[in-house]
Amino acid sequence: MRESPLKKTGKPSLREFKTLLPYIAQYRYRYALGFLCLLVVDTAQVIIPQFMRQAVNLLSAAGESGEALELRQIFLLCGGMVAMMTLVSLGRFSWRYFIHGSSRGIEAAMRKKLFDHLMELSWDFYQQNKIGDLMSRATYDLNAVRGAIGLGFVALVDGTVMAAAILIIILAQESGTALWAVLPLPLITALILLFGRTVGKRFRRAQETYSAMSDTVQETFAGIRVIKSFVKEWWFIKKFADTNDDYREANMALVKLYGFFFPLITFLSEFTVLVALLTGGIRVVEGSMRPGDLVALFHYLHMLIWPLVGAGFVVNMIQRGAAALGRVNEIMAAVPSIRSPERSGESVPVSPAPLIEIKNLSYAYPRLGSGEEAEAPAAGALEDISLTIEKGTVLGILGRTGSGKSTLIKTLTRMIDPPRERVFIKGRELGRWDLQELRGLFGVVPQDSFLFSDTIRNNIIYGLDSAGDEDFYQAAGLSAIDRDLDAFAQGWDTLIGERGLTLSGGQKQRIALARAFLTKPEILILDDSLSSVDTETERRVLSGLLEGARGKTTILIVSHRVSTLARADKVAVLEEGRIAEYGSPGELASGNGFYARTAALQRLGEGRIPGTEAEEHG
Repeated sequence: MRESPLKKTGKPSLREFKTLLPYIAQYRYRYALGFLCLLVVDTAQVIIPQFMRQAVNLLSAAGESGEALELRQIFLLCGGMVAMMTLVSLGRFSWRYFIHGSSRGIEAAMRKKLFDHLMELSWDFYQQNKIGDLMSRATYDLNAVRGAIGLGFVALVDGTVMAAAILIIILAQESGTALWAVLPLPLITALILLFGRTVGKRFRRAQETYSAMSDTVQETFAGIRVIKSFVKEWWFIKKFADTNDDYREANMALVKLYGFFFPLITFLSEFTVLVALLTGGIRVVEGSMRPGDLVALFHYLHMLIWPLVGAGFVVNMIQRGAAALGRVNEIMAAVPSIRSPERSGESVPVSPAPLIEIKNLSYAYPRLGSGEEAEAPAAGALEDISLTIEKGTVLGILGRTGSGKSTLIKTLTRMIDPPRERVFIKGRELGRWDLQELRGLFGVVPQDSFLFSDTIRNNIIYGLDSAGDEDFYQAAGLSAIDRDLDAFAQGWDTLIGERGLTLSGGQKQRIALARAFLTKPEILILDDSLSSVDTETERRVLSGLLEGARGKTTILIVSHRVSTLARADKVAVLEEGRIAEYGSPGELASGNGFYARTAALQRLGEGRIPGTEAEEHG
C-alpha cells in the first residue's frame, strides 16, 4: 500500500477527541485533582455573595430599626469573605498547575508520537505531502489541541458548574425576580450553538492558509541560492504576500465572528441585570424583598455572565481543537507503504548465493493525484531487469537521464517497494528482510548530498554512534575532503550552513562520501556522487576506494562519466528501463552501443584523441 496525499476533511467532528483518551488516562489523577480544585474555587465563589447578602441585610435592618449594629457580626462576615477569596486564589493556582501542566504533558507526548510516526512513514509519503503543511500540523495544530484539553475543558466544567449552582441558588431564594432575569438565556443558548457551527469551518480555513504560508516560506528558504542566482526575489516576495494576505483574511473572518458574537452575548447577559434591577427594585420598594437579597442577585447575575460568555469560548476552543486534532489524526492514520515483515526467525540461507540477485524486475511508479488521474496506468521505470552481483564486485551503471538508474538503486534498499520474488539479497527475498537490518548493509551516497547544520566532523560520523580517529581520518582521506581542511576556518569543527549551503557542490559530495566510507558497508552505492568533483579528485577517490575495498566491499557506481566506470568489473547500460548492454568496460568500449558512443563523445569533449580507450579500459 502506498500513502496518498493527506485528505482534508471539511467539517471537524468531536469524535476526533476519542484519540486523546489514552493520553488523558495517563494524567487522570492530575486532571481529577485539578477539577477538584476547580470545584473548590466555584464553591467558594458562589458562597461570597451570601456573605454580602447577610451584611447588607444587617446594615439595612439596623438602619430601619435604629438599633446599634454589632461590628463583630460585620467583621465575622468580612473574615468569611477573606477566607473564601483566599481559597479561590489557592484553588486557581492549583487547578492551573494540575490541568495546564497535564495539557502541556499531553501536547509533548503527542508531538513525540507524531514525530516518531513521521519517521516511520515511507519515502513516497514525503513526495506527496508538503513539508510546510506537516510542520504546521506538528506545531500550530497541536497548540490548538492543547488549548482544547486545557483551558477548553476548564471553561466547560467551570461554566457548567457555576451556571447550575447560580441558577439553583437564585431560583431558590428569589424565584420571582430570577425567572424574569433569566428570560434571555434561551436566546443566548441558540446563538452559542449557531456560533459553534460556524467557527469550526472558519478555523479550518485559517489552519489551511497557515500551512500554505509555511510551505511558501520553507520552499523559499530551501531554494534561496537558486532564487538569488535567477534574481527571482520579487516573485517569491509576491507569492509570500499573497499567502500572507490569504492567512490574514481567513483570520479576519474569525475576528469578525468573534467581534460580533462576544459583544452580543455580553449585551444580552447584562440585559439580565437590567431586568433584575427593574423587577427587584420594585419589590424592594414594596418591602417584599430585602436589599441584601437584591445585592446578592446582582452579584450572581454578574457571575452568570462568565458561564454564558464562556460557553462561546468553550465552543471556540473545542471546535478549534477538533479541527486541529483531525488534521493531526490524518497523519497518524497514514500507513507506511514499506514495512518490515513480522518476526519469523528466518535466517540468511547457509548455501552459497549471490550477494544481489535481480530476476525479471519490472517497476512502474504510481501516478500522483486522485480519481481517474491516479487510476491511469503509469509508464514503466524498469522493464524486465535481471542481474547477478557477486560479493566484492564493482558494477557500473550507465544510462541517459530517466533511464531507470536511480529507480534500480532505490529498489535494492526498499526506498521503493519492488514486486515480490524479484530482488534477493544474500539469497533472501527483499520483502523478508527487516528494514533496519537490510539498510544497514548499504552505504548510499546520492548525487544530491544532504548535510546537516552541524560541524563537518559530526556530518562525517553521522552514520555511527562514535568513531575512532584512525577510521575518521582514513574516511576523510579516501574521500579527498582532507585536501580542503585548510579552507575550513575551524578545521573539522567548522560549522556549515543549513543543508551545507556554505560549501561547494564538490565539498558536499566528498563529505557525504566520507560519511558512507566510515560506516564500512557491505554494499556501497555511489549514485552519481562524483559528478561535482574534478577529474583528478575523482580518480584519487576511486583509486583509494577500489584499492582498499576491492574483493571486500561490493560497489555499485552510477555515473554519466565513462571514465568513472572504466574501473568497474562489469557495466550495465540502461535504456528506457531495460538493460541494453552488459559486459566489461573494455568489451563495451569496443562495441557500437551507447557506452562506446558516450566514451567517444566524452574523449572529444576532453580534447583527447579517439583510440586511446585501451589505456582506460585495460
